[in-house]
This record gives sequence, C-alpha cells and structure tokens, in this order.
Amino acid sequence: MAAGLCSWWARRSLRLRLTAAAAAVIAAGLTGATVLLVVWLHASLISGLDQTALQRAQVVASDMDRDHIRQDLPPTGHGEGAVQIVDGRGAVLASSANLRGRPRAFDFPASRSDTPHAHTVSNIPVGPGGTWRAVGVPAGTHRTPVTVYVAVPTEGVDHGLAQLTAALAAGVPAVVALLTGVVWLLTGRALRPVDALRAQTAEITASDLNRRVDVPPADDALGRLAATFNDLLARLDTATRRQRRFVADAAHELRNPLSTLHTRLEVAAHRPGSVDGHGLATGLLQESERLTRLADDLLQLARLDTRPRLRTRPVDLDEVVYTEVREARRRTPLIIDQRSVGAARVQGDADALARVVRNLLDNALRHAETRIGVTLRAQDGTAHLVVVDDGPGVPEADRERVFGRFTRLDDARARDTGGTGLGLAIVRDIVTAHHGTVRIEDNRPGARLIVVLPAGHQPAEDRPTGRSGVRGVSHGVGSGLGESDVRRDTA
Repeated sequence: MAAGLCSWWARRSLRLRLTAAAAAVIAAGLTGATVLLVVWLHASLISGLDQTALQRAQVVASDMDRDHIRQDLPPTGHGEGAVQIVDGRGAVLASSANLRGRPRAFDFPASRSDTPHAHTVSNIPVGPGGTWRAVGVPAGTHRTPVTVYVAVPTEGVDHGLAQLTAALAAGVPAVVALLTGVVWLLTGRALRPVDALRAQTAEITASDLNRRVDVPPADDALGRLAATFNDLLARLDTATRRQRRFVADAAHELRNPLSTLHTRLEVAAHRPGSVDGHGLATGLLQESERLTRLADDLLQLARLDTRPRLRTRPVDLDEVVYTEVREARRRTPLIIDQRSVGAARVQGDADALARVVRNLLDNALRHAETRIGVTLRAQDGTAHLVVVDDGPGVPEADRERVFGRFTRLDDARARDTGGTGLGLAIVRDIVTAHHGTVRIEDNRPGARLIVVLPAGHQPAEDRPTGRSGVRGVSHGVGSGLGESDVRRDTA
C-alpha cells in the first residue's frame, strides 16, 4: 500500500508536488501558530483573573485587619464574584451576597507565600455552575486566624476563547486555500522557463545539434542548467561531426582499393586473354592486404572510441621493442639500429604498447632512406622511446596534424606507401590512454618520434582511461593489437 502510494505520488507533476508540499507546510505552520495563540491567550486571561482575585482577597484581608468582620462583604468588582471568610475551624464567618447562607465553598488551605497560588474550582453554588479561579489568603490575628477566599468565574474567558477558536477554525483553512492558490500560480510562473527550456530541447534533433537553448539572465540554478545543456549540445555536436567525418573518411579510403579491385576484375572478366594472371593475382593480393590493414585500423579505432578498460601490468618495454624490431627486420633490407635500447619497465597493456612500437617502426620503414634508429632509456621516472629515420622528415607546421585520423602529407599520398592514415592516430590514442605523450622532432635529416611513458605510474586494474575523444584500449582486443600488420603513413 505504502509502495503504491509512493509510486503514485512520484508520478504526479512537479508543480503539483511542490504546491502540495507548500500547502502542507503552510497548514502546519498556521495550525501550530493558531494553537499557540489560543494557549497563550488563555493563559494570559486566566493569569489576569488570578491577579484580580488575589488583589480583591488582599483588599478584603486588609479591611478585616483594621475593622471587625462584617457579615455582608462588598462585591468583588465582578458582580458574579464570590467571597467567603472562614475561621480555623472551617466555619463561615462572612460571605458575599451571592454566597449568603451557603456552606463553605472552598476547601483548599490558604497559601502562606507572597504570591498565593490560584485554584480552579467548580463546586461553587452560584449561577449556572462552571469553573472559577479562586485564591485564599491568610488574615486575622495569631489567636483568631481566618482565611479570605475570593473566586472569579472563567465563563467570560471561556466564551471569548470559544468564539476566537471558532473564528480561527473557519479562517485558517481559508487562508491556507488562498496561500495554496498563490503558491500554485508562483510555482507555475517559476517553472515556465523550465518548460520553455524543455520545449527548445525537444526541437533539437540529431541533424540540428548546432542549435542552443536560451540561457536566462539570472545566475541561478536554471541558468546553470541551461548552460550545462548548451555545453552538452556542444560536446554532442563535436562528437557527431567527428563521427560523420570519420565515416566519410573511412568510406573514401575503402572506395579506392575496392575500385581498383573492381576495375582489375572487370578487365580480367571481359578480356581474359590480355591479363597476366600472376600480375593480376599480385595486384589483387596487394589491394586485399591494404583492405585488411585498413579494416584492422578502423576496428582498432572503433574499440579505442568505446572507452574500454586497460588491463595493466608491469611490462618490460625493452623486450617489446626487441620483439618488434626483430619482426620489422624480416620485412625490410634497411638497417635498424637497436644498440641504444636500454632496460625500461612501465605499467601498461603489453599488446597495446607493442602496437605503438610496431606503428612507429612501420612509419619509419615507409620513409627511411637507408637506416632506422631505435632508442629506449629510463629517465626521471619516465621511459623515453625514440624512433628516428633518415627520410624527408615532417615539416614543423604538420607535426601535430599527422596525428589526426586519415591524415597524409602531400608527399605521402602515393598508393604504394601502403599507409592508411591511421597509424599515428592509434599511437597517440594508446599513449594518451597510458598517461603518456608523443611528439615529432627534426632529425636532420628525417623525423624523430618521441614517446614518453610514466614508468612509475600504476593505474588501478581495469581502470577506464582516456580523454575527450581518446579512449583506452582493452586487453580483450589484444588480438587486434597483436595480429594486425599495421601500415602507418606520415601520413
């Protein structure tokens, strides 16, 4: 039952819930204030009656000390008041006119303190009954002590409080209803900008992410919410544009080898006698290898963009370098100098780091003239991996741009370079996922690619990594890292 009620309440509108909560608070506040007012007023009026009775009793006691006791006592000032003088044996010596001939009406003893305590009595045989406030003060002499009792009725106070309570009982709900209506109107007015913000957000589609919502001029929670919406839209717009550009570039890169394959197969189909079978097979094999490399790089980047998790462990980076250099020597007659490779241990994904080294070597193989140099050293808590070549180098203006996806420099756009334009982009993503940096410097001649990895950094196991637009790489995609024969461009 309670769960169903909570579920029903949670489905109500925010305006209704805020108004209901405000109404409950207003009702509780006004009711509490009303109760406190009635209680305080009752106590104040009763205290006034007590003071009246006490003063009258003191006046009667003072008169009796000066004169002898009179049988007929004057009224109390409240015509309905009652006065009795009782001796030590309980006999009534004198009384007011409304108690004349009546037996003793007060049975509590006289108070000996300076401020006698008043009592509530209800057995006084005067009028229609009701409650009275009575006090008793001692009087007389030591030989003949007497007690002066004076009582005043509370009927007037009770009647006045009853009328006030009735008026408040009728007025408080009306005030609560009025204030609830005001809260309803004010809440609707306060939520109107939120509804406008919702309407503007609903009009924004995936193809129109460059639009922004209006930010209120006030620097309040609503203004910050609108600014956050705009920031979110900006990030979504950037991510969407990047994805569209990536898809367009991928489609363009895939079209070229597919067109070549289609053209060669079409020629072979229509003119089989003029086609060299070995040359055709060799060309088709090269294009299929290029497609395989491109598909592998695209898959790797897709995995990098899905924010996988690094499975890190201590990796001897020098062993990774030796293994990749040995594999590279099988594919090239160029000299690869690894004599400057020293011991260096980092915390990272071994397969991902192997992919970094492989891509750097492939990049150097495509542009080196005669030799490639590989250096690895540990320095100041970092591992520095340097791959140099004696090729044409990379102009300083393009040294950052080559790390973009599908980027090729003008002198590296020939199809025979085998580059896909993704190798260095993969290098940067993986290095960034390992909290490292990669940069290009001039080797005079050639290019010097420098990777710096924190040797002492140990991220938590399975910790998600990456930056905006750059993601970590999972050990679960290790087969893609280890099996791909990547061909990078400087490209």
